[in-house]
Amino acid sequence: MPKVYFASDHAGFDLKNALIEHVRSLGYGVEDMGASVLDSEDDYPDFITPCARRVAEENARAGEAGARGIIIGGSGQGEAMAANRIAGVRAAVFYGEPPHPQTDAAGAVLDMGTSIRAHNDANVLSLGARFLSQEEAQAAVERFLTTPFSGEERHRRRLAKF
Repeated sequence: MPKVYFASDHAGFDLKNALIEHVRSLGYGVEDMGASVLDSEDDYPDFITPCARRVAEENARAGEAGARGIIIGGSGQGEAMAANRIAGVRAAVFYGEPPHPQTDAAGAVLDMGTSIRAHNDANVLSLGARFLSQEEAQAAVERFLTTPFSGEERHRRRLAKF
């Protein structure tokens, strides 16, 4: 199982703490990269950037069996932008499932949480705490942690262009 690194600002603080306990209960090793106290004036890059660096460093050493990151903010957007500035990080924002089914090129129906792993090999999941319930976030995290990258040539080819 990959190690899972968590980071959040004040807006994601409560959800982060709940998700850490949930992921630990699933048997994963977890490291909390902050925030460690609730401070409404904190800045998400102070926590997200070190978390993204850690994920990238571990993955550079361990390859696909390396680390994953879960980052959480109010919207998840700024957090993903900060994480994606780090070479080797592929952060995807998750707000919930779309109102209609997603199909891939072969016509297979994929939920959003599965497709970001299977097609995009995302190694960081960015969650918008103001848009998800704790139950929705837990389900998204479980899919993110258990879905493998498909390894299909077309997906590898696209990722190589990053």
